[in-house]
Amino acid sequence: MSELDQQIENRRRKLAALAERGVEAFPARVEYDLEPSEVRRRYDGRDREALEAETVELTVPGRVRALRSHGKTAFLDLHEGGAKLQAMVRTRELDEESAAVLENLDLGDYVAASGRLIRTRTDELTVAVAKLTLLAKALRPLPEKWHGITDVEARYRQRYLDLLVNPETRAVFETRARIIRGLRERLEREGFLEVETPMMQSVPGGAVARPFRTHHNALDMELYLRIAPELFLKRLLVGGLHRVYEINRNFRNEGISTQHNPEFTMLEFYWAYSDYRKLMDFTEELLAGLAADVLGEPRLTWKGEAIDLSPPWPRYTMREAVAHFGGVAPERLETAEGVAAVAAEVAGEGGEREAPAEPSYGLLLMEVFEAVAEERLVHPTFITDYPIEVSPLAKQTPGDPRFTERFELYIGGMEIANAFSELNDPRVQAERFTQQLEARGRGDEEAHRFDHDYVLALEHGLPPAGGEGIGIDRLAMLFTDSHSIREVILFPLLRPAAEEGAE
Repeated sequence: MSELDQQIENRRRKLAALAERGVEAFPARVEYDLEPSEVRRRYDGRDREALEAETVELTVPGRVRALRSHGKTAFLDLHEGGAKLQAMVRTRELDEESAAVLENLDLGDYVAASGRLIRTRTDELTVAVAKLTLLAKALRPLPEKWHGITDVEARYRQRYLDLLVNPETRAVFETRARIIRGLRERLEREGFLEVETPMMQSVPGGAVARPFRTHHNALDMELYLRIAPELFLKRLLVGGLHRVYEINRNFRNEGISTQHNPEFTMLEFYWAYSDYRKLMDFTEELLAGLAADVLGEPRLTWKGEAIDLSPPWPRYTMREAVAHFGGVAPERLETAEGVAAVAAEVAGEGGEREAPAEPSYGLLLMEVFEAVAEERLVHPTFITDYPIEVSPLAKQTPGDPRFTERFELYIGGMEIANAFSELNDPRVQAERFTQQLEARGRGDEEAHRFDHDYVLALEHGLPPAGGEGIGIDRLAMLFTDSHSIREVILFPLLRPAAEEGAE
């Protein structure tokens, strides 16, 4: 029998011993006064004399993370999240049930300690226990306290243990929660209304991506998990809700990497009577202010490099970025032939090249940009004027129909935000959808589908507007200096473990 099996067996024997003595190991309810963090908040400032004068009697629940015996006295550390409180138990002062609980106690058990709040001779705030109640028996041991869980995949698979023994993991998700709360507060101050849109759609749209399929049995119809809420949010602009946002879960049936998870969280907001230029200004203020709120200053550290989020941020068109970061002569980027030659050179330097399915000017330019510029955009930088082939929902750039009024924000070499002046001419949108269908016919499985109902909505009038999506997961990566998206998603998608389902 392994050491782990032996520990589990010992805990089960204790469970049986408790049952024989009439102690309920998993009671249905618990009456308590304060959790450890609240006890600390209220009473950490009281000295011994003040506590004695006040006679504070409390019942405090918590998980036992340390157990120290000194003769007929035991000391327990009761944990709740990041806070702990000591409990002192004198065995001769316990009733029969409490004594049974203490005798069969293991690290990881949940208990409620009832008694008087005191300070010990070492000045430690402590509950002097008169009654000890078992709340839940842990039948498996927790990971060893001082070493925690170091295996990365084990941390992702058993996030509950990761949170228990690695305080830095808890801090990451507390920061993520503050990011989301801060975004909400700032958008609300600007008059935006939070809404919800369908997660199952008959026509997946709002992005160029491959969807997940599902089936509705009652209606006998094929549905798709949404790849973006965009088209529904813009329908709300048609309906007169002129500032809307959604913090949404999206699903894209694509590869997994340190920056990609098939299920991810986005903020998307749409603002009538604005455009992509106004959104660039707003994004600078939004993220710099958010960093100041969450981190205490508009600066962060990413992979050892200090990044200042204070506006203004550099702005390059895509062609300017390729010329600047790739050392490419600007005149070579004016024609499809020139860009194709640059793409071939880049591929020759960097290994195998995955050529676009439809080698048009815009797709070739995107290929070159991603190869020579993207990872160099460590400090916040806007890239504007995206090719029309990859921007089927954005307005064209006046004077050059090859490009659109679109920007992407890069920080830390990652795309953090994507925005554009919304295309609101239903005739042009129908043409764009048709072009996307033709691309699908040529084998592009990520090309946009034709959404007839969305075109119908546009025919009723969509005001000039700007729309933007901000990746919450990647923003959390930046704010916590986490280098894999799995570090900031509580339960990232993993292949089933080989032993899954085994006893």
